[in-house]
Amino acid sequence: MELKDIKSVYFLGAGGIGMSALVRYFLAEGKFVGGYDRTPSELTKRLIEEGAVLHFEENIDLIPAECKDPETTLVVFTPAIPADHKEWSLFIDGGFTIKKRAEVLGIITKGKRGVCAAGTHGKTTTSTMTAHLLHSSDVDCAAFLGGISKNYKSNLITTEKSDIVVIEADEYDRSFLHLQPFVATITSADPDHLDIYGNKENYLEAFAQFTERIREDGYLIIHEGLEVTPRTKPGVKTFTYNRESGDFHAENIRIGGGTIIFDYVSPWQRIDDVELGVPMSINIENGIASMAMAEICGATAQEIKRGMKSFAGAERRFDFHIKENDLVLISDYAHHPDEVRACAKSIKELYGDKKVTVLFQPHLFSRTADFYKEFAESLSLFDKVILVDIYPAREKPIPGVTSKLIFDQLAEGMEKSMCSRGDVIDIIKKEKQDIEVLVSLGAGDIENDIAQIKQILIER
Repeated sequence: MELKDIKSVYFLGAGGIGMSALVRYFLAEGKFVGGYDRTPSELTKRLIEEGAVLHFEENIDLIPAECKDPETTLVVFTPAIPADHKEWSLFIDGGFTIKKRAEVLGIITKGKRGVCAAGTHGKTTTSTMTAHLLHSSDVDCAAFLGGISKNYKSNLITTEKSDIVVIEADEYDRSFLHLQPFVATITSADPDHLDIYGNKENYLEAFAQFTERIREDGYLIIHEGLEVTPRTKPGVKTFTYNRESGDFHAENIRIGGGTIIFDYVSPWQRIDDVELGVPMSINIENGIASMAMAEICGATAQEIKRGMKSFAGAERRFDFHIKENDLVLISDYAHHPDEVRACAKSIKELYGDKKVTVLFQPHLFSRTADFYKEFAESLSLFDKVILVDIYPAREKPIPGVTSKLIFDQLAEGMEKSMCSRGDVIDIIKKEKQDIEVLVSLGAGDIENDIAQIKQILIER
């Protein structure tokens, strides 16, 4: 099936952040778009408003008639859909063309100059920042992002004048191996998704395979110190980056008064006094990688500097909801121990004179079982921990695996408590007077409480 022959697209898992960018793409292309997701959300509400026909009950009778012709309907699915799902079974038995999100993304972007950010963590901010630098410059770009850009209120950016497309390259289920990058960055490679990969070696091997996908006239920008051994084609130019070393790096870093300013140094130029629009110290490294990719693609020093200052961030990535002298509320998507550690260090660097409380919802039973000691070590960098039940996402419970595994390993003597998911708001009401800086962390549904938490803290 050629994309031009498709009249309708049906999404199994339409509300996922990566899937929803494709929903928006096909809507923009004038296709009929239908789909299923397990639960409604603010994102699915927006997709429905934009024209998608979605439902939230596993029911083949709710599939729109426009999506029942296998000759003209493409079905896109997320690996999180269970094998015994009724709608999945209907499409399998009916002989429909069924593809993973990553396969479709690879088809759409084939022949384009893909600018791809990969890594265990940092890839959403880096890809979103790169997209903003390029889209706000004369170079321009399209983008498929793994987060909602606050500058563009979407995870999809379109263009009619550029062949560059920025893509968040997701390693889950080896999805990024469907891409053919022109420029690729690897931000990190700390083992994750061990339910898929089995062990660290297989995880690192997937990143090595990703480097093989880079075009012969392309570029690899890799964070210094990673255990990934690149296997690029002849002709691919490889560079390193780091906060204060590597081919691309920062110098003269100034942090204070809620701002971060530094000088950017590349093999070709120096850009002085770059100011971060989202002043978290981890964004120094994310910014260096983003500026490197934008520079390679042709953005000027002036465009890069202006874009860095005007970058508003991605939703749920160091997302400030309250930023006052005596009260700060931040939400972040961190769901891996290294992300939690980076978040803690960034926030303590900015607000070292204040008490920092973290509200953490672990994501997945398998990840908790694999990394509960590392989670405890990272969470212990905060001053106070409120630990919530595990968010299961696609998984069934694992006997003996609960948030208490993490709780029991937290630093001795630190302030800590546990609560059920339904008691979060009551806990915040009870402890609101004690809060100076509150960080809500997790990739689950903890974000749904942010508006209410914000209101409670403002009115305290």
